[in-house]
Amino acid sequence: MALQAGIVGLPNVGKSTLFNALSNAKAQAANFPFCTIEPNVGVITVPDERLFELEKLVNPQRVVPATVEIVDIAGLVKGASKGEGLGNQFLGNIRNTDAIIHVLRCFDDDNVIHVDGSVNPVRDKEIIDTELQLKDLESVEKKISRLEKVARTDKDAAAGLEILKALKQHFEQGKNARGFSVNEKDREKYIDDIFLLTIKPVIYVCNVDEKSVITGNQYTEAVKEAVKDENAEILFISAAIESEIAVMESYEDRKMFLEDLGLKESGVVRLIRSTYHLLNLATYFTAGVQEVRAWTIHRGMSAPQAAGVIHTDFEKGFIRAEVIKYDDFLKYKSEAACRSAGKLAVQGKDYIVEDGDIMHFLFNV
Repeated sequence: MALQAGIVGLPNVGKSTLFNALSNAKAQAANFPFCTIEPNVGVITVPDERLFELEKLVNPQRVVPATVEIVDIAGLVKGASKGEGLGNQFLGNIRNTDAIIHVLRCFDDDNVIHVDGSVNPVRDKEIIDTELQLKDLESVEKKISRLEKVARTDKDAAAGLEILKALKQHFEQGKNARGFSVNEKDREKYIDDIFLLTIKPVIYVCNVDEKSVITGNQYTEAVKEAVKDENAEILFISAAIESEIAVMESYEDRKMFLEDLGLKESGVVRLIRSTYHLLNLATYFTAGVQEVRAWTIHRGMSAPQAAGVIHTDFEKGFIRAEVIKYDDFLKYKSEAACRSAGKLAVQGKDYIVEDGDIMHFLFNV
């Protein structure tokens, strides 16, 4: 499954610097607004030590890790919901993403211009929230208008109309859709088809200076207070530090650099882990002499659905799956040894795939 996260934020908060560090792409990172005009797409390899352990045991021709696409979306200004600045382009690009990485500037530096003249991450967050809410409000009002025409004679439309009116009021109070209380069935029936922007899960990345990357600072404390009621994750990351790590060739050099800063792992690793957690994702593996590969799935997927991530034919013609637990594979060293030890299970259509499963699918189309 193709996973895509969009990096958003006001101009000059560190979006493009972080994007370059994440993907090693070369988006222009300059000290002026709108240096990123077209959305840049980078592909991040998902770090997973299990993949390297499997490589040692299987010795395949190639190893294919899971990936996440990161889109660096053009900067936003007040009035974007009405097409100001690069607003229409920004809003169109963000609509296609699975999750939002919202970068907030949480550092002081007189040499880096802020588009609004001062550092205030909560204000910056509210500017983007407002523009997204206004666009969502417009979408909800259009659907309300459609339902009002039929609600008098259609009970289903009338029920949907009440939910959407409550959502409209929610937006008018300056709140995001992800904080709107509605059961899953009604959300799928009345809300999902309008593709709201503020319903997307969000990670707030506080771009801090080096000395604040572990403990945070007064700016990050203000952000934590502002988002305490949201179902969101907060990370402290120094885009400047990540930029230095990104150009290091050696794993040992990166490790030593992080240790000197008192960090166990890079911001990239923490960001990817947070993205997986936020989107409720898991990984399973296929392992053979030709290829060892990691596959990303949603937690709770059945074996046929997981097979469909490889190819739709695998799901359509699913017969059964042979499953080995990762720890068992490490213990017995091979598929044949796992089979002999009774550690290879044959699972049917109702099996729910678990994170770390090593799977082989049998299908017929």
